[in-house]
Amino acid sequence: MLSFSCDFTFDATDTQQGIMDDALNAIKEEKESGRIGYYRLPETSLAVIDELKSYSETNTLIAGGKIKDIVIIGIGGSSLGIKAIDSLLAAKNDSPVNLHLFENSDPINISQTLSRLEKESSLFIVISKSGGTIETTSIFKTVIAHFDLDLDGADKERVMVITDAGSSLSQFADSYSIKQFNIPDNVGGRFSVLSAVGIVPLTLAGYDTKALLGGAGAFLDRLFVGEEKHLLEKACYYYENAKALSINVLFSYANDLENLTKWYVQLWGESIGKIDSTGGSVGMTPIGLIGAVDQHSFLQLVIEGPKDKTVTFINIDDFENDLLIPDISLKHIEKTDFINGKTFNELINAQCDATRQSLIDNGVPTDGITISKINEENIGAMIIYYELLTSLTGSMLKINTYDQPGVELGKTILYANLNK
Repeated sequence: MLSFSCDFTFDATDTQQGIMDDALNAIKEEKESGRIGYYRLPETSLAVIDELKSYSETNTLIAGGKIKDIVIIGIGGSSLGIKAIDSLLAAKNDSPVNLHLFENSDPINISQTLSRLEKESSLFIVISKSGGTIETTSIFKTVIAHFDLDLDGADKERVMVITDAGSSLSQFADSYSIKQFNIPDNVGGRFSVLSAVGIVPLTLAGYDTKALLGGAGAFLDRLFVGEEKHLLEKACYYYENAKALSINVLFSYANDLENLTKWYVQLWGESIGKIDSTGGSVGMTPIGLIGAVDQHSFLQLVIEGPKDKTVTFINIDDFENDLLIPDISLKHIEKTDFINGKTFNELINAQCDATRQSLIDNGVPTDGITISKINEENIGAMIIYYELLTSLTGSMLKINTYDQPGVELGKTILYANLNK
């Protein structure tokens, strides 16, 4: 369960209500027309789970229990969502299978990750929507060479591909008879974690992906039947204050939420930072912070720096861990003894509440999301929450939320420079 709170009042005027109604109707049209496909993933990805189950029964390595390491080769939308969900749920997962990610062209990281893997226990999943992502193909070639993979022989069972149907990577998989799962054409990479991109590796790693999809689907349904109105109000507030409040801070109070904030930064930045229909630049800069760590770094800037930020706090109500602060008194630092006997769960949430109140007292607009506890349903709801917020805000800004021409420009220059 997710619960929401907001310190800025929103008593919608007729104009604001019209903006919200138009945005909701716009994303309804995206969903019902099939132009944008992520809305359907909570339903359609159930078939991916069934397909994977059938394939796993025929793959001798998976069926024989020989796979202990799921190795993801992908970047950006092909890795960030997987990493976010795995980070949050790993502590509760008793599966013997672990996830590993190759997601950057950092040679030290690639070498270190390779050194931790054994060919006999590994299944390699290559993920690229376009099929031609240079980081992904380069690392895949390195993996093939390092493990001497025989793709014409038995090692083809050790490789899977997730890509668009008909892409160059799809054609590669066909030519070697390697199992592939396809990403729907109408689902962009940064919105794809609930497609085969996330569902295949997370299912293989032992997570309850049906519950993940169920949590996402239930939240989405509530929005479209007139509930979760706070999401529309938040999008409208962002839209109306986009110039004055140009920075969106996500302040997450748990170490395991760090990768969710990184996923959010990509989703928001790549979707909202655009040239609008008038030729002007729009967008709000996303920043991810982790509490309580960043209370000792970035918080000073938020409180006394320019008042150009909104801050969303995410906290976990029940960490399901009762670790106590020992009842020990230490000479000269007795002033902290008042915390003795309380749990760290209580401490981190008290830090979250106090930090938020300090921002409110200093005129910084805040809102909050409380996750009752970490499970697949709640994480699925969080994923779809931010995807929907992104789509609603993009609609209000009258931009194409789903393209990324700025990113494509960098790729073009990279290809040209490396091809000299």
